[in-house]
Amino acid sequence: VQLQASGGGLVQPGGSLRLSCAASGRTFSRYNMGWFRQAPGKEREFVSAITWSGGITYFADSVKGRFTISRDNAKPTVYLQMNSLKPEDTAVYYCAAVVGSLPNPTSQSVYDYWGQGTLVTVSS
Repeated sequence: VQLQASGGGLVQPGGSLRLSCAASGRTFSRYNMGWFRQAPGKEREFVSAITWSGGITYFADSVKGRFTISRDNAKPTVYLQMNSLKPEDTAVYYCAAVVGSLPNPTSQSVYDYWGQGTLVTVSS
């Protein structure tokens, strides 16, 4: 599967953005999807994940209550809705995919496919 992330941009603190990750291929509905981010000078970290059915979602503590994740298998696209954005949310955001089980959704190593990243800048 090939992944194309989009939707990044410049937003003021407290604002919102919705990231999209469009996937190629006919088997998108079988893939568990994740979002990670990498801030300048920092390691890439887990943000959120959603199972292939959309029935289970995961969030990093730093984004709980502010971000939501969803998917539309017919599109096929996964979304990351980001509300109440903070300057510390500034990063390049990457989507990732893996088929099968998702024993540890927060670990980068379980994902087989990655998108190219989209930059989110939160600044006044």
